[in-house]
Amino acid sequence: MEFKSMLMDQKAVERTLMRMAHEIIENNHGIEDLCLVGIKTRGIPLANRLADNIESITGERINVGSLDINLYRDDLKQRSIDPVLNSTDINFDIEGKNVVLVDDVIYTGRTVRAAMDALFAIGRAAKIRLMVLIDRGHRELPIRADFVGKNIPTAKTEVIAVNLAETDGSTGVSLFQI
Repeated sequence: MEFKSMLMDQKAVERTLMRMAHEIIENNHGIEDLCLVGIKTRGIPLANRLADNIESITGERINVGSLDINLYRDDLKQRSIDPVLNSTDINFDIEGKNVVLVDDVIYTGRTVRAAMDALFAIGRAAKIRLMVLIDRGHRELPIRADFVGKNIPTAKTEVIAVNLAETDGSTGVSLFQI
């Protein structure tokens, strides 16, 4: 892959996540019945950062969980016979809650569909909203994000790479050519 450009540096990601925390609070009319669920891998640190921002705004911590979607993917036959199983960690009841699914990039929408299937297996939320740091377009399913950090139209020959300090050692968003 060939590096094309840096789209967001660490400060831009931090500002965007703070703005999104305000949007989530406003959309939910506060934090009552609100919880965040990060989609493995980079959705988890993003959900934790959002929860930190929400706590700094409201003074209260909301529940944060993590979701493994491997068994719910529609491309299991194409990937491997034995999917790698990580753990889903949602140690709170989502029944009647306003769940915000958190992911780094939305592309085709298939990851989000799998995440919703995984959530439905756990319980029935009152609402499910979607927050993504980057929306790059090219949807294959009728799914859209409710909270978007940045819209970045891309070609199918381009790749968006989100790096987070928690998983990659540094934070930023880059664009690459395949």
